[in-house]
Amino acid sequence: MKPCAVFFDRDETIVVDVPFNGDPERVEPAPNARALLDRLRAAGLPLAVVSNQSGVGRGLITAEQVEAVNRRIEERLGPFAGFFVCLHAPGDACECRKPKPKLILDAARALGLDPACCIVVGDRESDVEAARNAGAIPLKIAGPHELEQAVEEVLGLL
Repeated sequence: MKPCAVFFDRDETIVVDVPFNGDPERVEPAPNARALLDRLRAAGLPLAVVSNQSGVGRGLITAEQVEAVNRRIEERLGPFAGFFVCLHAPGDACECRKPKPKLILDAARALGLDPACCIVVGDRESDVEAARNAGAIPLKIAGPHELEQAVEEVLGLL
């Protein structure tokens, strides 16, 4: 199936992971991330971010800090169709924490797309499981240094 959108995990996928980052100045994009994401945008693919941010539920950072970091990511990497974030701690009984599918389903619904044609790129098994649980296409990478490989793979499916 031809991809209709790409949903990215945030930390250690499109930006270098800074555990529980609440400081926009600490955002470090993956190598060549802006140019790579712009290639997907130029191909007509909407991009979104689907991210667990348990630092909020753990009391380590605030939702406002997560939003500030996300704004900085957008400034550095270009526009996203949306940021879909779970703010709960791992032990919370929420419906949105990956590997549950809610973030992916919400992103697809917000864009008016069938999840079956959405690719989910992430660095963890929970990203892969969430994609499968949502009926989306998983694409696992080993970290931000593999973002280019993921973009090439997506573009090769068009």
